[in-house]
Amino acid sequence: MTNFIDSLNNAYHSYQTNIGKIYFFENYVITNFDEGVDIDYENFDEVEGLIKRHFKEKPFGFIANRSHSYSINLTDARSFNKAFPNLKAYAIVVYNSLTERVFEIENHFFTYNRKAFKDIGHAICWVEENLQVNK
Repeated sequence: MTNFIDSLNNAYHSYQTNIGKIYFFENYVITNFDEGVDIDYENFDEVEGLIKRHFKEKPFGFIANRSHSYSINLTDARSFNKAFPNLKAYAIVVYNSLTERVFEIENHFFTYNRKAFKDIGHAICWVEENLQVNK
């Protein structure tokens, strides 16, 4: 994925966190969490801190590049929803039908504007369009 990130010709900062790699761009973040990670609100604290430090109160987009299989603890959905009131678009890049079905289940728990994509380029375009609308 780093090759794709570099091909965007946009400035970014990357971090290796306890649950995977994250890439910060001006208006959005792209995550590539590690295989097999079970993400809950507690182990997401490092990522949350980086997001809040980078975007502060500014509207932003989140792109979850699910090239690896991982889970999100849905009992923590309420905490995630409250933590990011300035999150205006949440895109997920899916690589198989199972991940698409997981995304559909997650939609019942998360209140963000969410959409699934088959490639990261379309996800980025959708996030940028939504951020323009929400200015």
